[in-house]
Amino acid sequence: MFFTYLRRELRRRRKAALVVASGLALGIALVIVVSSVSSGMKQAQGKVLESLYGLGTDMTVTKAATPPKEGSGQTGRPRFKFDAKDSDDEDGEEQSSDRVMVQGFQTLSSSTVAEVGGQSGVADAVGGLSLQVMKVNGQFERGEFEQAPGGSTGKGQPPGGGGGDQQEGQVRGGGADFDVDSYSVYGTDVGKLDLGPLTSSRISKGRTFTGSESDAKVAVADASYAKEKKLSVGDTVTISGTKIKVVGIATPDSGDAAANLYLPLERAQTLADSKNKITTVYVKAADSQQIDAVKSAIQKNVSGTTVTTSADLADTVSGSLSTASDLASSVGKWLSIAVLVAAFLVAGLLTSSAVSRRVREFGTLKALGWRSGRVTRQVVGEAVVNGLVGGVLGIAVGLGGAYVVTAISPTLTAQLGSAGGQSGGGMGGGPGGATGGGPGAALSESASKALDISLTAPVSATTIALAVGLAVAGGLIAGAFGGWRASRLRPADALRRVE
Repeated sequence: MFFTYLRRELRRRRKAALVVASGLALGIALVIVVSSVSSGMKQAQGKVLESLYGLGTDMTVTKAATPPKEGSGQTGRPRFKFDAKDSDDEDGEEQSSDRVMVQGFQTLSSSTVAEVGGQSGVADAVGGLSLQVMKVNGQFERGEFEQAPGGSTGKGQPPGGGGGDQQEGQVRGGGADFDVDSYSVYGTDVGKLDLGPLTSSRISKGRTFTGSESDAKVAVADASYAKEKKLSVGDTVTISGTKIKVVGIATPDSGDAAANLYLPLERAQTLADSKNKITTVYVKAADSQQIDAVKSAIQKNVSGTTVTTSADLADTVSGSLSTASDLASSVGKWLSIAVLVAAFLVAGLLTSSAVSRRVREFGTLKALGWRSGRVTRQVVGEAVVNGLVGGVLGIAVGLGGAYVVTAISPTLTAQLGSAGGQSGGGMGGGPGGATGGGPGAALSESASKALDISLTAPVSATTIALAVGLAVAGGLIAGAFGGWRASRLRPADALRRVE
């Protein structure tokens, strides 16, 4: 009887039921779209962090920034020295010099890796050394001395050598033409290739390192850098006089690469004259829900270090990605709540109004022996069905909206800059990316890099379950309004009214 009466009433009042369902559908659809876009924002930020940290990395440990000592302002600057050339036949000979510097000029002992790895909640830890190579090459050209009218012209010095009276004249031409090339190098522990920045790239050509190449003269080049320098597998690059063979090309999964060249850690330490030194410890937590506790344990037990989690690094992300994320999490969330509350209220009021128009009907049913509870259940049942219909419509519209966002896939820019002006390795101490900038670089106060991320709107099963729950809740709220109104009807009063 319940379902027969329910079906008949919903069919008879299709327009009213559709209005209630449509209001609920609008609110539910907006919730789905906002939730899916917010999820897409989180995935986009995750891609940004992976391009710096690497997959599986929950936090990094770097040396705590120390204030510079008085009179030490010049110690971090690279110096280049070139031999003087005296003979004329060596004039214009190309000269080259490079310097391998620790990025940020702050290092930790390699033993810090074991110390961090021994802390409670740490599943794994690996050290890395971030370097910056500056190479200067070019040539000097001697000028020609041109004597005043009446004298002779010589090359490199006035006539008469260094003795006698100086004759009037001037030097023309000459000078120097030097090119400065800067690129980043990351020393990775070949025994733990599943943790650290290299994991954010895949080997597209050649191979990666083997466990026996801890000090080998081999390298994996970033694909963009290899294209720029026309490097391929089997070619060699020279760093500080050491020839390094390229054994693989790595293509980043998203964004920019963490470094231009990846070297075995021990070889990188040798090139930088930093034996048993690292710049960063990459940490994987045993439980992602306990990251804050692990951070506190490391800060407490490993002195002289700064611990940076992915959440800390996410706070430094600016640009359109950050703006859109803020809008989705604040404006979008409150707008969804406002629309949903309005939809619930409208559904409740419409259901209550419908009950008022059915006073004679419910009065007659009570006169025929229906109890108030049965009438209330009938009204609530109708409202719940309306809510479920609205939920189905809302899910369909919400999925359509999420699909449109994913199909359009708008591009957002994430600007990553040094946080807080830390000089010891910046935010997380990671490698500096293609140009040596980014959160890990402290060579320049303005070091930063921008990543372009395509936004998607994935809809999870949790979001669908939430939509179904909202649909049922909306129906129950609307039914509560109508049921309360129906329960207060008295048969005698109802029968005296004419519809």
